[in-house]
Amino acid sequence: MEPLVRLDALRVDVGSTPILRDLDLVVESGETVGLFGANGAGKTTVLRVVATLRRPSAGTARVLGVDVASDARFEVRRRIGYVGHLPGLYPDLTLAENLGFAAEVLGLPADRVGEVLAQVGLAGAADRLASACSHGMQRRAEFARQLLVEPELLLLDEPHSALDVDAVDLVEGLVARVVERGGGAILVSHDRDRVAKLADRCVELVDGRLR
Repeated sequence: MEPLVRLDALRVDVGSTPILRDLDLVVESGETVGLFGANGAGKTTVLRVVATLRRPSAGTARVLGVDVASDARFEVRRRIGYVGHLPGLYPDLTLAENLGFAAEVLGLPADRVGEVLAQVGLAGAADRLASACSHGMQRRAEFARQLLVEPELLLLDEPHSALDVDAVDLVEGLVARVVERGGGAILVSHDRDRVAKLADRCVELVDGRLR
């Protein structure tokens, strides 16, 4: 069976500056990988390549059986759940409207929107504009969207950021749901202790390479 993610000799340049170089990474079905590194090491760039949002400058990146440099990346993108370190909600829509829009775009039934918002503790805030929500609430809403979409591959950038103590377990539950279905996850974080408990293995990004 082909891995969920295979990066071979991956290189990403910004102008003439190499951000990632000769990077190899494999994520198998049912596996959770923790990705650590200093600020500016390129962790978010790795996630964006795997999310099919950035093409490699050299090397190859295959995600869910698709080369991310091919046009097929647009189809596979629907099977990937990506939560960045900045909220990805439309500020002028309510939380329920944000999730309903995601369901419509992906061709999913919208009747579970209330259910997943309740699962992340936002049942009482469904009709609140995203712009009127705290960063922590917006993070919860992002997790609710992943519960709605049920991705095969989950990519979380600083998943514990802005979460209160009661919400920390949401990360563990979300990762567990994806992995139990045979999917996989990559978690980028500075919180090594929390991620190490969730991950099957951890890797370190130094000077654009994994160690």
